[in-house]
This record gives sequence, structure tokens and C-alpha cells, in this order.
Amino acid sequence: MAENRALKSGFAAEAHNKIKSKYDPQLAFQLLQWIKDLTNEDIDTDGDSKNFHATLCDGKILCKLINILQPGTIPEKKINDSKLAFKKMENINHFLEGAQKLGVPSEEIFQTVDLWEQQNLTAVCICLQSLARKAHKYGHKSLGPKEAEPNIRTFSEEQLKAGEGVIGLQYGTNKGATASGIVFGNTRHM
Repeated sequence: MAENRALKSGFAAEAHNKIKSKYDPQLAFQLLQWIKDLTNEDIDTDGDSKNFHATLCDGKILCKLINILQPGTIPEKKINDSKLAFKKMENINHFLEGAQKLGVPSEEIFQTVDLWEQQNLTAVCICLQSLARKAHKYGHKSLGPKEAEPNIRTFSEEQLKAGEGVIGLQYGTNKGATASGIVFGNTRHM
């Protein structure tokens, strides 16, 4: 995992420290509490980054979460109990695919290494937060603000034609005024 890597230095260290500074332990606590409530797993809900990583890094709880929101999204035979790193990372990848199926936009999906190697736990929180907002669509308690619902409007051909005859004020109007006769300032001397 990440402990076998060389320490970052220079710009890379600055960038990584900036990413780590955006991690919100309070949000992580809320997300872990939400996961605990849905999955009925006995997990530590401390929002500390080390606990957050340790709780979610094998991906099994995340896969269980997806299957609770939408049963059968990840087949049980695909979820790995193995101690091998690549099998755990595969679980995380199954979660990410399932999250996209449930409507999490691709901009809010994290990379597997963001969680596995603790590269960007903030991105993991963003993904889980997005998934938590969509939980009400699947009959479960959601977390965060309610998402907007589409308000589709349909207009008849008659209504659309009526709008073509109106000249909007954004096109401008001068109500018959002209610029003739305006003398402003002194004349130009050559």
C-alpha cells in the first residue's frame, strides 16, 4: 500500500498536503454513520482519516452498501473476501461501477487508488455524499440536501408560434430617437 512509497517532496508534497487539508472529519463521521445505519455493520464511525480508510479500504462494506440500496447490483460471487490487495481493489472497483449505475455522475467518482493508497480521501467522501443524496430514490434514508427534480414543460405549436412574433427588449429599442443633432465636447482641431 502507500507505506511502501517514497515520500513526496517539492511540488508533489505541496499538492498532496493541499489535497489532504481538504479532508473533513465531520463529513466522514456523517458518512460512516449513514453507512452503519444502512448496512447494520458494527463499524467505528470516528471521522479520523486513518479510521475512515481502515473501515472502507477492503471494499466489502461499500459493496454491501450498493446492494442494500439496489439489491443485485453487485452479485455476491463477485465480492471478494480475499486478503490479496488486488482482490480488495477489485471490490472498490465493483463499488464504483455500482455507484455509477445508481446515478452518481462520473465527475464525482473517485479513482480506486484514492481510497486504497489514501491519495485523496476527500474524493471518496464526495462520491459517498453523492450516493447518499440518491438514496431516497431507492427507498432509504438519504444524507445531505435533496436533489432537484426535473420540471419538464411542453409547449404546443401554437404557443411556440406566438412567441416568434414578440420582439424581446434584449434586442434593444430606441423608441424612435436618433443621434442626430448631438454635439458633445469641443470640435476636433487639426
